[in-house]
Amino acid sequence: MSRQIRIISWNVNGVRSRLEHMARLINDLAPDVLCLQETKVPNELFPSAFFDDLGFSNQHIHGQKSHHGVAILARIPLLEPQKDVYAAQDDCRHVSVDVLLAKHMIQIHNFYVPSGGDEPDVSVNEKFAHKMRFWHDMAEQLPDRISAKSLLVGDLNVAPRETDVWDHKRMQKMVGHSPQEVDALDKAMAAGQWLDFLREMTPVEQPLYSWWTYRSKTALEKDRGWRLDHAWGTPALRPYLSECQIYREARSWEKPSDHAPVVVDLKI
Repeated sequence: MSRQIRIISWNVNGVRSRLEHMARLINDLAPDVLCLQETKVPNELFPSAFFDDLGFSNQHIHGQKSHHGVAILARIPLLEPQKDVYAAQDDCRHVSVDVLLAKHMIQIHNFYVPSGGDEPDVSVNEKFAHKMRFWHDMAEQLPDRISAKSLLVGDLNVAPRETDVWDHKRMQKMVGHSPQEVDALDKAMAAGQWLDFLREMTPVEQPLYSWWTYRSKTALEKDRGWRLDHAWGTPALRPYLSECQIYREARSWEKPSDHAPVVVDLKI
């Protein structure tokens, strides 16, 4: 008998300031696994007990003070926890685990790719250069790490397709949608033979966003968004994908993260 497993990925933009939202998300959507990005807290201060009380006692956390940070939390055992370093800088941007689901071993990677600053030019913007090195390493290192049935989720900080941004022509000149970033993302996808699970479920002709800036009070109202958050899967995992969607309702909650969660359902 098959069983549906729900994995939710969310850039929470500070986990300790979103605990009420986390409880609401868990209550509303009943995930089995939570992959969080931008937790902004060192491991010793992570609210582990809060998640224990909600049933997520299996935790793989990799964080630091004030910036970055990723975590995988689950109702089910987490096997083979690892933390990889990309772009020669251990700034808490990756964790991975294996989970055993109905005799299928599924590997989950959780990424928070650098945002890259404001100028898409490696010669004048070291933050952007770091981001491009990170993408290069993802293409070079990750294929040797992934298993046959692997899922990659997280805030990848690139909106690759024309319909992944609200104004393609304008955004091409900006970090997050520049041609060099799209090319780097495509190379990493090809190197791992990844499939874009969100676009497997939503046609590329249809606009799809997961992030709306805080800088504009009308960004959400006018739907001026970007798809910076992703879910990729290997071809062997594709037959088990039953749904993949963005839960944009969370972006309208009081004092929200600027990102909406990505929900992945696997029928194993």
